[in-house]
Amino acid sequence: MPRTLVTGATGLIGSHVARALAGRGDSLRLTLRDDSRLDNLGGVDFEPARCDLTDRRAVRRAVRGVQRVFHVAGWTSLRATGAASYRANVLTTRVLLEECLRAGVERVVHTSSAAAVGPAPRGSTADEAQVFEPAAATVPYVHAKREAELEAGRMAARGLPVVIVNPAHVFGRGDLYRSSTDIVRRFLRRSIPAYVDGALNIIDVADVASGHLAADERGTVGERYILGNRNYTLDRLFADLGRVSGVEPPAVKLPQEAALAFAATLERLPGRPAITTTEVRASGQWWAYRNTKAKRELGWKPSPHEDTIEATVDWYREREGGRLARPGARQPAHLRLTGQAVKTFGDVAGRLVGA
Repeated sequence: MPRTLVTGATGLIGSHVARALAGRGDSLRLTLRDDSRLDNLGGVDFEPARCDLTDRRAVRRAVRGVQRVFHVAGWTSLRATGAASYRANVLTTRVLLEECLRAGVERVVHTSSAAAVGPAPRGSTADEAQVFEPAAATVPYVHAKREAELEAGRMAARGLPVVIVNPAHVFGRGDLYRSSTDIVRRFLRRSIPAYVDGALNIIDVADVASGHLAADERGTVGERYILGNRNYTLDRLFADLGRVSGVEPPAVKLPQEAALAFAATLERLPGRPAITTTEVRASGQWWAYRNTKAKRELGWKPSPHEDTIEATVDWYREREGGRLARPGARQPAHLRLTGQAVKTFGDVAGRLVGA
């Protein structure tokens, strides 16, 4: 029974990875911060390791005596500054993996992101072989996850037996910190005033956890594996969320430039903006992927994508029912009218261009 360290084990992905490892029979050591929430770890036996992952001495103590490490910790916020995202994703990875090499850890699974592969060409899908386009790095989170993955690659070249997994956009139960599933919560609260033409690959968190274990058991050192499932346009994703939840989808779909101008205006107003220019730039990309390599080399298979949407909506209904829009709720009238006007203008403009 290996002794296994998991970082980020209180978060959405990390808690599911920890449970899967406990089910496999691993003896768990989990890194915790002073403000860590343990709601997702009920019933899981583990040894706590109080640890700031930028504190080399604390990290050295955490990896002492372990055979396997799953580095899941990171910061997914699109609103984080470049410096904050770098510290939470790149610096922590460098310190941890250097200490893993020093301690002679037998196997490391590094949780990267499909974002580190970069967006696919519009209307297409990407795989692990895609060349990363520098334009994608204008989003601080994407840049940081890319740099963290490069750190893992450099450590593999130095002899660390590390395998990289690249989860796509993760849905499912247990997102205590409202990271990747916040789009569902905002949908259910009708707080998405407008959206743009983009795409996301949605994967269930339980499938991501099983992909981590498959990478540990069958992955090739130095290789990366995209853990993704269904590719959605935002139109289709919101339609499916509306069908499952009974809440009417956002009515206003804006051209990218108009959405950027709208977000820039919101950023200049007092308070927290409903959407930022960085979020607009990110959501307008085509984050669509193929999971062929993970299926072929890891023997990994994701579950039906419909279950993922339903599980995420149900989890938020259970936790925040009174704060969410009720089934049958429609978007505010002024947004519906605006959406119809934008659509009409687009249709007329399209006919004029084609004339």
